[in-house]
Amino acid sequence: MTARLDLRTLDTVPRELRPPVDPRGLGVGIVHLGLGAFHRAHQAAYTEDAIASAGGRWGICGVTMRSAAVVGQLAPQDGLYTVLCDGGTRTTARVSAAVREVLFAAERTAEVLARIADPAVRVVTLTVTEKGYSHDPATGRLLCRDARVLADVADDGTGPRTALGLLVRGLQRRMRADAGPVTVLSCDNLPHNGATLRGLVAEFTDLLPAAEATALRAWTDAQVRFPGSMVDRIVPATTDADRERAAAALGVTDAGVVVTEPFRQWVIEDDFAASRPAWERAGAVLAPDVAPYERVKLRMLNGSHSTLAYLGALAGCRSIADAVADDGFRGLVERMLADEVIPTLDAPDGMDLRDYAGQLLGRFANPALRHRTAQVAMDGSQKLPQRLLATVRACREAGIEPRGSAFAVAAWMRWVWTDRTDDGAPRDLDDPLAPVLRTAVADCTSAEQVVGRLLALPEIFGKDLIDDPVVPGLLADALARLTADGARTAAGRG
Repeated sequence: MTARLDLRTLDTVPRELRPPVDPRGLGVGIVHLGLGAFHRAHQAAYTEDAIASAGGRWGICGVTMRSAAVVGQLAPQDGLYTVLCDGGTRTTARVSAAVREVLFAAERTAEVLARIADPAVRVVTLTVTEKGYSHDPATGRLLCRDARVLADVADDGTGPRTALGLLVRGLQRRMRADAGPVTVLSCDNLPHNGATLRGLVAEFTDLLPAAEATALRAWTDAQVRFPGSMVDRIVPATTDADRERAAAALGVTDAGVVVTEPFRQWVIEDDFAASRPAWERAGAVLAPDVAPYERVKLRMLNGSHSTLAYLGALAGCRSIADAVADDGFRGLVERMLADEVIPTLDAPDGMDLRDYAGQLLGRFANPALRHRTAQVAMDGSQKLPQRLLATVRACREAGIEPRGSAFAVAAWMRWVWTDRTDDGAPRDLDDPLAPVLRTAVADCTSAEQVVGRLLALPEIFGKDLIDDPVVPGLLADALARLTADGARTAAGRG
């Protein structure tokens, strides 16, 4: 049996594939909530490069929120894992050593809270996905009546289970320990993610007993910063073939391999409460305002990504690369970007949005990544407001007919309504609002009914679109065509 990657076997790995920093003795300075593949291929990679360039004890304590699977992958490997970077024609590999501790929140809650309260920790980062914020994506407000939120507020002794509860209780412990200022940095695809998280922390805090709430609010206002950020890198699910490629390159087995593309981008609002890694030395952009970058990424990359995911999944395309290879799907996305998204965006300084659109489609077409349409299609109720509905609303305000954006939203509606793809395969609706969505469309017999029922869900669509004089009709027409003709034919006809 091939030996497994860890600190003992690291010296047997080819020198050019070893980490640029020595993991031995690298102290923890960052706590990260949501230790998935994206973080390991993105922020952890930037952090390691920043340490290599400028030094600092910025090792990461990675906290997995959903299951212990990542602990099983990384803990026996001393936090080491391989990043495979696939450029389509060339693949590179490098072992990463930035993650120095791995904890499963549900089993080691006390240790996670202690880490957040550790004076050596100056930054807490998050990639818990949109649904991990216990909020209403249409309003950005806390789901105050959510059972898990209320349980975390009550603090029954079992420890918090939501990311927000874990964060607030950790900050509360930090306050009591007088451990100093800390920066909380959201790296998820939320509009105004820093301000949104700051507001959610405040709302959660206000649910605590009055004396606790008053003290924690005052301390948070004085000691904690919540800068915004924008992250961009495609990180598909790892396959057995990827693990085999890594083993062949390293000469040892690696259960924690992540796969990504050469492109990466990180824009961070320059508003920190204390010290931080020199991320700018690794290529990150420190900016006074992240919002223009954020809107571009959410509406252009994420909006077109979701469009290709729903259309492709309906048509039986397994990957985004397969979907963008379809002339009809690609053409629809190109028109949507050119005619609706770009005209309603303000480009950040020095950024050519039409050039960026072309880059996006080239990245999506990378055959080496095989980003699954079903993976991108997950949690649509949480993603739609910022990825597609923001463009629909911007178009209406600008007097532009949002035909392409409405078609994309209708593709999601079709995904919700049907139980089969166009080729007869079963459809799996993976969404935190799945029961609500199924109930809403259960007895619908027409596209108009589906549109009416779904637009009536304010937690997704707000309260304005159902009464819009144009949008419901565009949605009903597109959904009717998708239902009658299938995704490929409907998209091909525009």
